[in-house]
Amino acid sequence: MHSSGLWQPLRRRDYVISARPWRAALYLLTSVPLGAATLLTLVLLAVAGSALAVVLVGLPLLLVLVLSGIPLASLERRRLRLVDSTPLTDPHREPSGTGLTAWLRTRLQERSTWRELGYALLFATVLWPLEALAVGAMLLVCGGLMATPAVMAAGDDGEAKVLKLWIADSYPEAFAVLAAGVLLLPVLAYPLGALAAGRAVLTRQLLSVPESGADSRLQELDRSRMRLVDAFEAERRRIERDLHDGAQQRLVALSMTLGLARLEGPAEPLGGLLAKAQGEADVALVEIRELIRGIHPQVLTDRGLPAAVEDIADRSPLPVDVRLDVPGRLLEAVESGVYFAVSEALANVAKHSGATRASVRGGVVSGRLAVEVEDDGQGGARLAADGREAGAADGGTGGSTGTGGGARAGTGLQGAADRLSVLGGSLLLSSPPGGPTVFRLEVPCPPARSRT
Repeated sequence: MHSSGLWQPLRRRDYVISARPWRAALYLLTSVPLGAATLLTLVLLAVAGSALAVVLVGLPLLLVLVLSGIPLASLERRRLRLVDSTPLTDPHREPSGTGLTAWLRTRLQERSTWRELGYALLFATVLWPLEALAVGAMLLVCGGLMATPAVMAAGDDGEAKVLKLWIADSYPEAFAVLAAGVLLLPVLAYPLGALAAGRAVLTRQLLSVPESGADSRLQELDRSRMRLVDAFEAERRRIERDLHDGAQQRLVALSMTLGLARLEGPAEPLGGLLAKAQGEADVALVEIRELIRGIHPQVLTDRGLPAAVEDIADRSPLPVDVRLDVPGRLLEAVESGVYFAVSEALANVAKHSGATRASVRGGVVSGRLAVEVEDDGQGGARLAADGREAGAADGGTGGSTGTGGGARAGTGLQGAADRLSVLGGSLLLSSPPGGPTVFRLEVPCPPARSRT
């Protein structure tokens, strides 16, 4: 389905005057030095590893040879963006443990590692020579035609061989050949673009692991889950908008009307009743504004996650340092999930930790947004075995609404964890007795193309 999209630009009328022919040429040209370097590397590793294997020194070299497809595949996924705007995701999973041994064990057990090694061998021996031949032939033909007047001027006999096929013996003929070369460039742009598209399709097929039936069902489950999350966020925004534009405005009008009625100076007890009614309307107005902010804060919609977290910090009863490095806007579901998780964590710090200061720091690393909320409180918070928070005896941040003493607390943090898990994220809590308590969340953050 996606492969057909790579051929669509070739059918457009503006293909020749767009940047795509140049990007296709750059994609094929960069294959030549990369392929030559890959061939040289593979040959050196194979020869040196085989020769030194008898003394065991060559075994690490052979292991590097097996794993050499991984960095090449990573580079190819980035290079593919020259002709394919849809990113090719990395199929490798996170190691089950830390350290080099766990990483090697995970990589050697993955089918993707061996597919990438096969791609490296194919690329080094077949693909880049064919691409060099195609691009070289185009440059030779067009360059030879356009260079005819220069060759004639540089010669002494007033003649120039055109592609070693015929001889041009006059300048009008030489400039006619040059014009033919210029006109041939856009014609050859189409087969060059087709070659680049075919090469991109092959790369995508070889570097992406085919989905089994179960994998396809899991992928569809993930997609349907994200659709539900998007629908939920859209409904939250609709409720927030209706409250802001409807109920809140009516309360403002009611408060103003009661204030005007009080200015008329009515006799008691009507004046006292009007003052009390206006006070109740003002309290209701404050509460509905807090409710609107809790459903979906406007600052999150308008200015993004860092500004929204700064707003939480400004309203916190404790001083909170915020250092969030988030490049651009993220998906709305991601921004909303992280916002409410950080809000819940800071609320717990203020209620239960006994801290005097807190900090929020985070950024995007390897396509995942990691955010840590740390306080200098007494620590001892924990997540209960059944997933609900349990407040520690010293009142750590683990409970969302509880008061400590080991009693079961509310489900604020668990709700945040559930919300992050829907997005493919995770929540970790570190809170040794005596502190500090660190609330860490991680969530994938793909680029927000349509912000939905």
